[in-house]
Amino acid sequence: MTAKLTVVRCGALTTVQDSGRRGHAHLGVPRSGALDAPAMRLANRLLGNAPEAAVLETTLTGCAVRPDRTLTVVVGGAPCPVTVDGRPAPWGAPVRVPAGAVLDAGGVTAGVRSYLAVAGGLAAEPVLGSRSTDLLSGLGPSPLCEGDVLPLGVPARQAALPGAAPWPAPPAELVLPLRLGPRADWFTPAALRTLTSATYRVSPHSNRIGLRTEGPPLMRGTPGELPSEGMVLGAVQVPPDGRPVVFLHDHPTTGGYPVIGVVAETALASAAQAAAGTPVRFTRA
Repeated sequence: MTAKLTVVRCGALTTVQDSGRRGHAHLGVPRSGALDAPAMRLANRLLGNAPEAAVLETTLTGCAVRPDRTLTVVVGGAPCPVTVDGRPAPWGAPVRVPAGAVLDAGGVTAGVRSYLAVAGGLAAEPVLGSRSTDLLSGLGPSPLCEGDVLPLGVPARQAALPGAAPWPAPPAELVLPLRLGPRADWFTPAALRTLTSATYRVSPHSNRIGLRTEGPPLMRGTPGELPSEGMVLGAVQVPPDGRPVVFLHDHPTTGGYPVIGVVAETALASAAQAAAGTPVRFTRA
């Protein structure tokens, strides 16, 4: 009989995520998947899961779940208090949760997104090869609500990492390496200097679609609008207000605002953990 988790507290936004659905941009479907993929993979490794096994991604306020049988979980990513039936439990390390007990991953003490991984992974129904929730297209499981029941997979037999592992700290300053183009020529030379010399801050309006910034606007040298063109993960689009937006995993696959540059994918895990108000600097890659 399939093991299950019942959602006791869903938090501000908790979604099922794995490594995402690649290769469907031509259908208008973005990659989706865990925004902090290294945190997802490490949590899974601590349990002996496959690196891409589906996990819960929480946002700021965490979540609480109750298993119907004894199992092992790891809560990692953004640091947060962890309890089992109200008793403190380790963060970032495997925790044994008895059947019927409530595991609570609390509000973050730093960063934005915590990851709750379960031995065997979450067995939500795959859509286009992924179990990830895509907030833009609506594919995959809906964001969690209280009372939702999630099926679990069978724990793997591969070896888990021993005990605990080092976790990266959320960034005190977010440094984003940027390769200019394809529409950098739509901006004035002063705007290009501003982009790589000014300090921006993470906007509280950021989400899984894009990291929005607050700071000096970038002035265009070319007026008018572009026809829609393809967008990639990490694209830095500049809307009419002039403040750069870094596209994250649920980004649209096309767009008409000019892209001044593209951030390397390896830097986006830090972007996922940059809380509102965090300083942001763009550097030339």
